[in-house]
Amino acid sequence: MPTISGTVILTGANSSAGLHAVDHLLKTYPQHTAVFTVRSAANTDVNTNSLRDIIARYPKAKAYIYELDLADLTAVHAFATTISGQITSGSLPAIKSIICNAFYWNLVADPELTVDGYDKTLQVGHIAHVALVLRLLEHFSPDGGRIELLSSISHYRKKSPMTPYLPEIPDNIDLLIHPPADRDKQGRGAQRYAILKLVITTWMYPLNEYLQKDPKFSKITVVAINPGNLGDSRAFRTNVPLSIKIIQKIVIQKIVFKPLMPLIQRFADPTFRTSREAGVDIIELGVAKAEDGERGYYTLLKKDDPDPAVLDKERQRIIWEKSAEWAKINKDNTALKVAFE
Repeated sequence: MPTISGTVILTGANSSAGLHAVDHLLKTYPQHTAVFTVRSAANTDVNTNSLRDIIARYPKAKAYIYELDLADLTAVHAFATTISGQITSGSLPAIKSIICNAFYWNLVADPELTVDGYDKTLQVGHIAHVALVLRLLEHFSPDGGRIELLSSISHYRKKSPMTPYLPEIPDNIDLLIHPPADRDKQGRGAQRYAILKLVITTWMYPLNEYLQKDPKFSKITVVAINPGNLGDSRAFRTNVPLSIKIIQKIVIQKIVFKPLMPLIQRFADPTFRTSREAGVDIIELGVAKAEDGERGYYTLLKKDDPDPAVLDKERQRIIWEKSAEWAKINKDNTALKVAFE
């Protein structure tokens, strides 16, 4: 158990894995102060009410819910300013971990643009987190800490049952933020999600390099985790075709999860599991191991090799530069000056 307390920021805290991550964090690592972000903090939001119920189980917990719409960069930068001020004033301790858990997908519609004019899948899952991380670096504990990005098995350029299209970073990089419409809503929507995870995993590498170049930040490590194939995820009931909803509700939930899961894990997909198991691993890698000095890509809690595409230095450079541009980050609003020299 970590002995140095700090602030742990978790986005998408009311998601399927997020709720279990919250429970594990508050139960197992109560010395930390938790900042949980959700898209809607309204009392009518059933998922945020589930988050409140979990927090209520731990009356001594130092846990706070913040409403944050990651599809609005003005709100993201304002949130970063708020957290910066609270840490500077001492009302929040220095940051120990930032866990970038939130994501968005839509498999039944054309690409959606945010108020900032970017593809919503890419902005919620990546661009907003770029802004958040690079704005808050100076408020990490001097002893170091961890940035955890949520990757996926889908970032590999391999065939998937969800889409016939492989994830690729296009030569025209602006197609990432303005993907074209296509009649195959499911296939292209799932491809946009896979591209998101490819971009996230690629971005991790230059971020680690820049952090190591700056003595002030060299103890901050970045990891990207594939948390597994979560058959019970609420994502399979949101913005997906009816066929996927039926498969998830009837086949997976009622037939597979109980009697067949051990067989699937042994013979087909060793990462197939529940959101509860994923939530535990997210906290273990992002918080419990925050001072282990490790960097890189993980499958569950095991160091792994990412798709070779993410190791291309030129692609890393392009993704780094464009991500900062899209996130409205420059040398004047991040402490990571070495990245903008």
